[in-house]
Amino acid sequence: MTNENTFYFDAGAPVSRLPVVVWGTGNMGRAAIRAVDAHPGLRLSAVVVADPAKVGRDAGELAGLGRALGVPATDDADVALAGAAAVAYMASGDVRPDAAAADVAAALRAGAVVVTPSIYALYDHRSAPTELRDPLLQAARDGGAALFVSGIDPGWGNDLLPVLATALAGTVDQVRCQEIFDYSTYDAPDSVRLLVGMGEPMGYEPPMVAPGVPTMVWGGQVRLIARALGVELDDLRETLERRPLEHDVTNTMGLFPAGSQGALRFEVQGIVDGEPVIVVEHVTRITRDVAPDWPLPADGGDGAHRVVIEGRPRIELSLEATDEGGNRAAGGNATAANRLVNAIPWLRGAEPGLYDGLEVPLSPASGRLGRARPATGTDTATTGERA
Repeated sequence: MTNENTFYFDAGAPVSRLPVVVWGTGNMGRAAIRAVDAHPGLRLSAVVVADPAKVGRDAGELAGLGRALGVPATDDADVALAGAAAVAYMASGDVRPDAAAADVAAALRAGAVVVTPSIYALYDHRSAPTELRDPLLQAARDGGAALFVSGIDPGWGNDLLPVLATALAGTVDQVRCQEIFDYSTYDAPDSVRLLVGMGEPMGYEPPMVAPGVPTMVWGGQVRLIARALGVELDDLRETLERRPLEHDVTNTMGLFPAGSQGALRFEVQGIVDGEPVIVVEHVTRITRDVAPDWPLPADGGDGAHRVVIEGRPRIELSLEATDEGGNRAAGGNATAANRLVNAIPWLRGAEPGLYDGLEVPLSPASGRLGRARPATGTDTATTGERA
């Protein structure tokens, strides 16, 4: 780790609020707008959209805040970037990774700190392909800016959370990070069907679990945990199981027919001496009653992130988050957006470059308890301290 401490505390009320651009207004973008609005050291300066129907609409409406923020959405990224201290880049990179990297590079060269969940290979920038990492590193240096790529899973659910849990352990035999989710609550039908394979024939190969892809997406998280624990991994391995639906399922995304894929379970394992010692596991369903023998959330809800430390003592943490009317997928998105947005003040003081989830400290909700917001001055800089 490059930071000396786990937490970063703002030193009292900021003297000003950093102007932040939110790029994208989908599941993550909505949460990012709310996160910027809630942070006493930040202000929303622009919102960038690709959908012409959203141009001109107020950011508060797009984020479901129930009030106007006085920031109309624009499709002109260059204008939005002018004078921005930071960009929360929330446009999807799943099917447009090169375009997402180009957008991020442009923001960095403009001198803006960038936080984003959209470039999976950079969650652990040390192991990222050089053809991806080096141009972004150069862009950060050219603009004097910092880039932090993170999320929830991959993200805090399998870097900071498990590493913090191991601090409570005496001996550790295995670290297991689980995402257990019913995807019927996930408002992304193309991803659920085409990337994950729900509702597709069992002969269909979902791109998300094609050989090598889980390691590309989650292998960096396994390496981050290993680095934190001082472990040298011998290998990374993948496992995969899939289950068909026994009956038709219909939800807001349409029909998922009997016989089509209804659940999948995979692991990315960090191997030491032939044994999986660090495991990232996903258990994903399209309805609660498929694969009932697989792990379920402890409270029986729609989704959870769980960390299990096998050792002495055995430690198990289960985290459930809800937002947007009690939706757990939205709650998970909100935690990821908040982790990223809350890191912006620390990143503004960091050296230009690329940062990961172990390098960027946590920022407690200073100034936000009981919806308190300290008085603010002008809108160009902020002060803080690392503690």
